[in-house]
Amino acid sequence: MRTVENFPHAVREIENTWIEMPDGVRLAARIWLPEGAEHDPVPAILEYIPYRKRDLTAVRDSQMHPYIAGHGYACVRVDLRGSGDSDGVLTDEYLPQEQEDGCAVLAWLAAQPWCDGRLGMIGISWGGFNGLQIAARRPPRLGAVISVCSTDDRYADDIHHMGGCLLGDSLSWASVMFAYNSLPPDPVLVGERWREMWHQRLEGSGLWLDKWLRHQRRDAYWRQGSICEDFSAVQCPIFAVSGWADGYSNAVFRLLANLEVPRKGLIGPWAHKYPHLGEPGPAIGFLQECRRWWDHWLKDTPTGIMDEPMLRVWMQESCPPTTSYTERPGRWVAETAWPSARIEERRLGLAPGRLLQAGESSPETTLHIRSPLTVGLFAGKWCSYAAGPDLAHDQREEDGGALVFESDPLPETLEILGAPVLEVELASDRPIAMLAARLSDVAPDDKATRVTYGLLNLTHRQSSRFPSALEPGRFYRVTLGLNDIAQVFPKGHRLRLSLSTSYWPLAWPPPEPVLLHIATAGSSFTLPVRPPSPADEVLPAFGPPEAARALARTLLAPPHHNWRVIRDLASDVSTLEVTDDRGSWRLDDIDLTVTSKTVETYSSCADDFTSLRGEVRAERALGRGDWQVRTTTRTVLTSDAEAFHIQADLDAFEGDKRVYAQSWDERILRDFV
Repeated sequence: MRTVENFPHAVREIENTWIEMPDGVRLAARIWLPEGAEHDPVPAILEYIPYRKRDLTAVRDSQMHPYIAGHGYACVRVDLRGSGDSDGVLTDEYLPQEQEDGCAVLAWLAAQPWCDGRLGMIGISWGGFNGLQIAARRPPRLGAVISVCSTDDRYADDIHHMGGCLLGDSLSWASVMFAYNSLPPDPVLVGERWREMWHQRLEGSGLWLDKWLRHQRRDAYWRQGSICEDFSAVQCPIFAVSGWADGYSNAVFRLLANLEVPRKGLIGPWAHKYPHLGEPGPAIGFLQECRRWWDHWLKDTPTGIMDEPMLRVWMQESCPPTTSYTERPGRWVAETAWPSARIEERRLGLAPGRLLQAGESSPETTLHIRSPLTVGLFAGKWCSYAAGPDLAHDQREEDGGALVFESDPLPETLEILGAPVLEVELASDRPIAMLAARLSDVAPDDKATRVTYGLLNLTHRQSSRFPSALEPGRFYRVTLGLNDIAQVFPKGHRLRLSLSTSYWPLAWPPPEPVLLHIATAGSSFTLPVRPPSPADEVLPAFGPPEAARALARTLLAPPHHNWRVIRDLASDVSTLEVTDDRGSWRLDDIDLTVTSKTVETYSSCADDFTSLRGEVRAERALGRGDWQVRTTTRTVLTSDAEAFHIQADLDAFEGDKRVYAQSWDERILRDFV
């Protein structure tokens, strides 16, 4: 990362100001202004998220927003209602109230003397979501959006569900927000009200996992905030960005294919991070690309950005499997439109142990698979945060419990771009079942690197709004789309398709063990083959990653990230333990100490489907002098054949004194999951 000290405009920071909503609630905002903007107004860029501008995102914000402000924009970072230093209580994600507040913030920005009335939004994850959601409300001054690591579909392609399967990350994410929501505002900004505001949050935020689990199908709860319900509602240009290690790369393809406005897509090798901070690398000069985007749409300055291809992606080269990469080898490639007419579908048949080449006929054979619950222990995280070893391990660890189909060694190098699709004729011996499909790159030394995967709750084979039970023994034709990917398979390597009936703890398994029957003659696997393009060789290079100088912080306790798989052979209990300990640090300019630690534990016993257990413990602490606050949260999710069970605890402390405690014990019926 190159630190930039000198900008075309000197930057003035307003550490905190209040933006009043129509109902009187005040939202806390941090603003970076080019000097002289009050006399020579500039466009304003909003980032609007719940992750505490004063502490948890302060360092990241200090790198990005002053950089853009230094190039002639007012940059504004706002805490959502009920988060950080803002008034109110945050009771769920992506609520209509949040979107209404966002529109009110934009109207406030447009009315400021330092703003020329032209507005943009940028955000990663939550801020990428609400950028799209607010765009769909068509606020009059919103001119363009940059949406990073987000989705257009809150049910089908978010952290909660995948192919109708309940994701383990839903428990993880609910627990993280449980911890965030339990923190108070800073007394330096809100004064003596801080304790009253804190207790309002502790008492009112609620247990989000309970809310989410009461919506296991695609109902109105998830359709609200999903812009895929009406893509035409979005009327401003959209720049959609993600990474192959992120959980949200599929959305880039759908946005390009379905939006009717000027749009661009960018996908790198990265996890859930802004691309100028991208891991795995290479990181790129993303803030320079943001400037080009904003200059084009908000200043009418020619930058050439819209003359370049619509979609640009990192074509990943083959590499050995491991759970953490510093860099992924590859090259940038581009398509002028998406869907691309250049992508060729290559259909491969299935035979016992083999992926057949085009033209080979599939035999009339029925194969069987009942996977052990341990398939999935080496799957990594649904959405990698590049926080330790959270990518998939060597797939040989998983394939013993799967039905495997493998190609002959490739006679020529093969490149794919898009979503592989499995069409399969299958029957189940149970009314509720799931299917997990993985595509791996198998090197000549037999190491298998997972390239992409997909899940399907088979009761959702026709609809996630109206799932229906399987008739045991009856054959169905189902389609399972794997995640989009750009990947090179070198000459001499083999393709491996692996099918399993569970993928725990990445996804919650069905209520009981399932035996699937696969009819090979009616099944196929289709690859989106991308021929090489000479135009890739002349793509303009991205600049090096740049940012403003990061806010000073002093590390007090080092971070520690780890994933451990523990197999107790005496008890036959298998456990995945995930540690995300970010240590303790002091933000020097405000003399605030921050501590953050989360430990997740997922376990199962033998093939006992009632033994599944996920537990997340989180601790967060803030301190300055005599002001010391700490919260601990614990969330446990288990299930039996009929229901999910949640037990949760929240404790809050001032110093060593516990000042608040609440516990939950909830039972939620399974709904075709």
